[in-house]
Amino acid sequence: MLDARKLTCTRDERTLFSELSFTVSAGEMVQVAGQNGAGKTSLLRILAGLAQPEEGEVCWQGTAIARQRDVYHQDLLWLGHQPGIKTALTAFENLSFFHADCAETLRWQALAQAGLVGFEDVQVNQLSAGQQRRVALARLWLSSAKLWILDEPFTAIDTAGVEKLTRQMARHTEEGGMVLLTTHQPLALSSVRQIELGGSH
Repeated sequence: MLDARKLTCTRDERTLFSELSFTVSAGEMVQVAGQNGAGKTSLLRILAGLAQPEEGEVCWQGTAIARQRDVYHQDLLWLGHQPGIKTALTAFENLSFFHADCAETLRWQALAQAGLVGFEDVQVNQLSAGQQRRVALARLWLSSAKLWILDEPFTAIDTAGVEKLTRQMARHTEEGGMVLLTTHQPLALSSVRQIELGGSH
């Protein structure tokens, strides 16, 4: 469903990876691995349509994402290094903004799942870095997007939170969704495929 075709990425005249091709199908979880500076975040940004490759293209359902940007972004949930939430709003208001179509009770439940009980009505800029991360990650309990692209989702999250998030990602793939992520944490899942950057690329 997601098809990377001969991607080449250059940063500051240095080639991070070249001729990189792979496919992610429904029900798959794929971890992009590699040393710092290998191009993991750059690859995820290209796959999310936020950056352009030097060469190659990314296709979704057989069509280049550049030609169906709106359709693709409806099917995509992207969470990058920055939480990407509105700091002037409360945690609950953020979920109301991003998921206005979800029932109010589901938004409260998502914040509870993300470990934010008691912080739902606190303005985001008053929250710690870890709590702000949790506000963004609460979207994983509400999103209907088929493809999740997550860049270091476990940053500033405690062990219990990581376990809960991992279970939610596994549930998404079991229901036919796809997860593409980078993480420095070992994933306690048997069915994760790895794409290694560096070395041969």
